[in-house]
Amino acid sequence: MSRAPSSPKKTSPDDRSGATSSQRPVWLRWMIRLVAWGVGLGTAAVLAVLLTVAVALAVAYPNLPDVSDLADYRPKLPMRVYSSEGALLGEFGEERRNLTPINEIPQVMKDAVLAIEDARFFQHGGVDYKGMVRAALANLGRVKSQGASTITMQVARNVYLSSEKTFTRKIYEILLTFKLEHLLTKDQILEIYMNQIFLGNRAYGFAAASEAYFGKPLKNVSIAEAAMLAGLPKAPSAYNPISNPKRARIRQLHIIDRMEDNGFITAEQAAAAKKEELKIRTGPDTSRVHAEYVAEMARQLIFNQYGSEAYTRGLNVYTTLNAGEQEAAYIALRKGIMDYERRQQYRGPERFVTLPAAAAEAEEMIDDVLANHPDNGDVMAAVVLEASPKRILAARSNGDTVEITGEGLKPAQSGLSEKAAPNIRIRRGAVIRVVRTPKNTWEITQLPEVEGAFVALDPRTGGIRALVGGFDFDKNKFNHVSQAWRQPGSSFKPFIYSAALEKGFTPATLVNDAPLFFDAGVTGGQPWEPKNYDGKFDGPMTLRTALAKSKNMVSIRVLQSVGTKTAQDWVTRFGFEAEKHPAYLTMALGAGSVTPLQMATGYAVFANGGHRINPWLISRVTDHKGRVLSEVTPPVLADQPRAIEPRNAFVMNSLLQEITRSGTAARAQATLKRPDLYGKTGTTNDSVDAWFAGFHPTVVAVTWIGYDTPRNLGSRETGGGLSLPVWISFMEKALKGVPVMEQPVPEGVVNIGGEWFYEEYARNSGVSSLGMEDARAPGGSAPAVAPAAPPPAEERNRILELFRN
Repeated sequence: MSRAPSSPKKTSPDDRSGATSSQRPVWLRWMIRLVAWGVGLGTAAVLAVLLTVAVALAVAYPNLPDVSDLADYRPKLPMRVYSSEGALLGEFGEERRNLTPINEIPQVMKDAVLAIEDARFFQHGGVDYKGMVRAALANLGRVKSQGASTITMQVARNVYLSSEKTFTRKIYEILLTFKLEHLLTKDQILEIYMNQIFLGNRAYGFAAASEAYFGKPLKNVSIAEAAMLAGLPKAPSAYNPISNPKRARIRQLHIIDRMEDNGFITAEQAAAAKKEELKIRTGPDTSRVHAEYVAEMARQLIFNQYGSEAYTRGLNVYTTLNAGEQEAAYIALRKGIMDYERRQQYRGPERFVTLPAAAAEAEEMIDDVLANHPDNGDVMAAVVLEASPKRILAARSNGDTVEITGEGLKPAQSGLSEKAAPNIRIRRGAVIRVVRTPKNTWEITQLPEVEGAFVALDPRTGGIRALVGGFDFDKNKFNHVSQAWRQPGSSFKPFIYSAALEKGFTPATLVNDAPLFFDAGVTGGQPWEPKNYDGKFDGPMTLRTALAKSKNMVSIRVLQSVGTKTAQDWVTRFGFEAEKHPAYLTMALGAGSVTPLQMATGYAVFANGGHRINPWLISRVTDHKGRVLSEVTPPVLADQPRAIEPRNAFVMNSLLQEITRSGTAARAQATLKRPDLYGKTGTTNDSVDAWFAGFHPTVVAVTWIGYDTPRNLGSRETGGGLSLPVWISFMEKALKGVPVMEQPVPEGVVNIGGEWFYEEYARNSGVSSLGMEDARAPGGSAPAVAPAAPPPAEERNRILELFRN
């Protein structure tokens, strides 16, 4: 049986698809599979990354540091020390920073920073996505890459994170960025950035950088200067205008262009800024007041109170110092020491080097050598290029060449002789010192070995007005004002005379200036025959004349009459320590030990009418916002303890005034042309220490000059020749515009025949004469005069170290 033919089979859409797929080329089928796998893997990867980020966020966010403290931003701020007028004297701390509120930062500085670091800072929310895309595209098309960190991201990184480049740190940075943007305003973030960022040269923040690089406050920077500073954050060492001026200049020009592109400045302003010549500070700040010893004293006092926080809290320490007087004291002491140095034997160059013949190589060697021999203020270092007995040609560190001829060669004439020893002879390659003369010529000199000290204070309050502890703080940090215990010589005599006034002596008392001799039986050792400085004896003279001429024999006789123990007790009233002044006749010639600060305190008693004051330095301490942490009210003189009676001070002042009028310090009144000056010279035995201590009713000042290791200053060197000129130079500044002051006559004092007397001693009831029984013609001999009791054995050597003036 036959079957009917079947109808054709219909093809479903699925069947058609399968047929089509099976008919595709093999390569196409593989391509489709690869795409599918890639999409799957990519999706998985994205999901994995998102999961990783989510896990990281979940773990990291709770561990983010608390950024709320940035709302009250407190970076490490150095301690700064100021004069009473606010002149900066010194700063202490690892980081130089001037915390400057955003509203005090000039707009030009903010514009320069935004132009180069984050032009869309005020538009984005912390992360600049447009900037990231732009940077990515730029990096694909350029060899030089562009960054995409915003200012907020830099704040997060600089304040809280390390500099390592890891995925985890980047996540923390972004999270912190969002947190900062949420917590702080844009102005707060920008303020932190501009105060926190490191800009090289130990400067943190743009205010400190402006001072460091330009020596001017930030508020005064120009467009060109702002652009130069704005180039520093990227790489402070690479774009440092001091060490890398060419690279700094290139970046500055780029930033000026960016400022113009962003509409911060006009094309005309940009062109002018590019032409502006910048004055970069390359050396130390010569404009700052020289008060290094004072700044160090203040640092020690503040550290004792605040500990290590003193260097990070931004404390402002205001001293009693007067900036103008401080600078006058600094200049006067250095000049006095350098004037002395000109009279000394030339000790030879500091070093010798062999200079190459080639000019470029020689210049490079000179730079290297002088880097180890920096200038000492106005005493500058130089390397000799040519030398002959009539001319020296030398190169300075700044590239200048100086020529020394004529009078400028005199201080080192011995070093120019052909017979000079090799270590002294000045020749090519010698490192020497030079100074400018008042005639604007050059003079050869040498760094002094001698030291000095100067201190001035207000005798009415005790506030220190000027203090110079040595020739140069960097060379010798030992503060000779407060730390050097030296023999005062004849400058100590007024305190002995003060004691004598209470024992019946008057300025008119006649005392015999005749020789004294103490044999071995009296001294317990070798005989002692004291001398006057000039080796002469002038016979009977009044106490006034004796002090004016600084007669040693008179002082010894007076002390012998007063009693050594009485005198020892008396000098403690002025602030001197009894144990530093043994009760022997040597005290009459200043054989004890004092510091210049003690001497100033002692003379202040005479200057203020008899009150004992304590010297003080720090008047006020504030925090970085100006809030007062501590403040000292100047003491009232009447409330200070009385050391001596007003009439004792008055009569002593009359005697001390005579010294500056006709005595060993007559140069004082002759130079300053005013009578209200008082003081006493002092030169110790063998001219080891040279002093002048003196005052005006408004200021007392003391000068000392000597070697750290005591040795002879020179047979003709005296307190009147060495220290008095320093004092006069300072007083010219301190007393400018101060009217002449006459001291009021206190009760209990009368004037008879032009001389002042205690009232009870006015009719010859006091000590009318002393030693007259031994009177001889001037230069004659006299019998032995011995102390009331022989000195003990431990004092024998001291008696042999007596003073000539």
